[in-house]
Amino acid sequence: MEDLFFIDENDRVDGIEKVTGKAKYFAEYQLPGLVYGVLVTSTITKGKIIGIEAKAANNAPGVLAVLSHLNKPSVPAYEQEGGSPMKIFYTDQIFFNGQPIALVVADTFERATYAASLVKVSYEKTPFNTDFEGSIKDTKAKKLQGQAPYKRGVENAYKTAEVQVEAVYTLPVETHNPMELHGIIADWGVNDNVTVYAKTQGVKSTQNTIAGTFKIPVENVQVNSQFVGGGFGMALRTWPLEIAAVMASKQLKKPVKLVITRDQMFTMVGNRPASYQKIGLGANKDGKITGITHTAFGQGATYENFTEGVVNMTKFMYASENVNTNYYVVPLDMGVPIWMRGPGEATGAFALESAIDEMAYALDMDPLDFRTKNDPETDPAQNRPFSSKYVKEAYKLGAAKIGWGNRKNKPASLNDGPWQIGYGVSVGVFNASRGRASVKGILKADGTLVLQSATSDIGPGTGTGMTLIASRLMSLPVDKITFELGDSSLPPAPSQGGSATLSTVGAAVNDVCVSLKSTIAELAANSGMAATSNFVDVLKKNNLPMIEVTKQSQGSPEAKNYSMYSFSIHFVQVKVHQATGVVKVSKIVSVGDSGKIVSPKTARSQMVGGAVGGIGMALTEEAILDNRYGRYVNNNFADYHVPVNADVPDIDVIFIDKPDPIINPMGAKGMGEIALIGFSAAVANAVFNATGKRIRSLPITPDKILAS
Repeated sequence: MEDLFFIDENDRVDGIEKVTGKAKYFAEYQLPGLVYGVLVTSTITKGKIIGIEAKAANNAPGVLAVLSHLNKPSVPAYEQEGGSPMKIFYTDQIFFNGQPIALVVADTFERATYAASLVKVSYEKTPFNTDFEGSIKDTKAKKLQGQAPYKRGVENAYKTAEVQVEAVYTLPVETHNPMELHGIIADWGVNDNVTVYAKTQGVKSTQNTIAGTFKIPVENVQVNSQFVGGGFGMALRTWPLEIAAVMASKQLKKPVKLVITRDQMFTMVGNRPASYQKIGLGANKDGKITGITHTAFGQGATYENFTEGVVNMTKFMYASENVNTNYYVVPLDMGVPIWMRGPGEATGAFALESAIDEMAYALDMDPLDFRTKNDPETDPAQNRPFSSKYVKEAYKLGAAKIGWGNRKNKPASLNDGPWQIGYGVSVGVFNASRGRASVKGILKADGTLVLQSATSDIGPGTGTGMTLIASRLMSLPVDKITFELGDSSLPPAPSQGGSATLSTVGAAVNDVCVSLKSTIAELAANSGMAATSNFVDVLKKNNLPMIEVTKQSQGSPEAKNYSMYSFSIHFVQVKVHQATGVVKVSKIVSVGDSGKIVSPKTARSQMVGGAVGGIGMALTEEAILDNRYGRYVNNNFADYHVPVNADVPDIDVIFIDKPDPIINPMGAKGMGEIALIGFSAAVANAVFNATGKRIRSLPITPDKILAS
């Protein structure tokens, strides 16, 4: 089969496996004696369970167990005070609509599904609140401090500025909705050894959570997750539903497979929380920003707190002596949110970058000129230099590519028949970090190199990036290198999230390769061989079948002296139909300033994927909650709209491609988050340029255009 494909060095190392179906995802594993779990969920939003009638379900064909709080399986950590906020099956309390309250296990999925429908639950209801915006306006509604207030200079200085902009921006709940549903296969074996096949962004994190919850040694838990069909952030934690499957396997002494349904994806594995943001922006008539105030509210849960960096970007992205921010969480009777596709910063960037655009129009300035004028040379929040930053260069490259010169500063000035044409721009930024990771390298006398690390790959092409780093350092073709990942028994690495994997694990790959080359050189010298000798010859000369090196790598102390960020500049052209209000994104140029590009093809895919997600965030995605019942009404693929091919134009991606001298040996900074952050504001800004109508509430749908 592989002979049918032409492969160059930039192709994904696992590409053929994925397109031919050889790649195996967690739900595709077939274990001997595998049984199936189906969850029963709460039909009320708040209250407590009075009774569970499970006799009919227990007597249904093929049913092995119906687990609930009434027959508590033993989970040592749950029997202690404190710990996990959601102790599944360990309380009769209902915290949100759709909460898992029982697990039916049967010998087939169909039988488990049928038996779950036979479980009858009676409740005692209590009043609930799922109204986010209503709670913000209600002074009596509980609000928690999500992040410490920040102040630089004078608070609310924008109120005394020569030119002022003040506006409120809102985003709805957005849910993950990858094609692959969430779930796990758990196999509790003899001597408390547990093997799981999981959808996870961190095999070590999942391993530690299961070991800690069941109070067994970490080495007793083996987590496998070589391929992940879209993590989106929801797979950054081990959810109660996964613990339920491990519980069931422990009790039944059989492997249990649990895959949740599409509607359960809306309630059990987090979401991007709804947000309400007020921005006050002040500038003098020459276009210098004199004050920024950013107050944000995010939706939370009553049973567990969740915070994210909604106001982070506002603190440093633009030069201003006076900046103050505040961020609150509004606890509601809903499932807890989770980090999602550019967490926090994507939310905050919509408000900030829309307000920046509004100020540019208030000043009658080109939005690019206004941004350039207020671009700081050093980080004003941390008072230290950026490790690298080429935002102004990115502005110029993107503007030339999109045809920014065709844009008119006066809104509603360009038309193509019934379509109004507009251009928008926005900035994205995310922390460029480097954590700690270990990699093992095995250099073999047959001319191959095996690299191993317990990292994950949720889609960005981790194996490809690591292989390319090693290929260039070792002067080895990529088909001679294998990168093994997604296995908790391998050398430890952090979870894949926060755009840090290439920087963190890639640096460890670099260190391993440098060490291997040094060892080969030493062996060659001791054997009287030339320093340029091929490593295969050196190993054979020394009668060595292989050499192994394991290296742990982490950032240098010098990094603390710099602010390290990746940046993106998104340029968008839109067409808005005057009669129907339909918005089409007709042209996209995304410029990435994220250090040296290790893998150009996968890097471009990251930026394209972010743009597609950004179209969804800007124009289509919205989880609609009926506050009368605390239940989602569009919890399916038909009614929750994600972008399809017809919504996505050709996307131009440009990279600055200059190495960062501080972050790691490759000079590469993260890219996954900046691909999305800021994009929705670019669309909103383009819509205003096309129509003169400012939409401050996402998604931008035809009814909002026509009503403006």
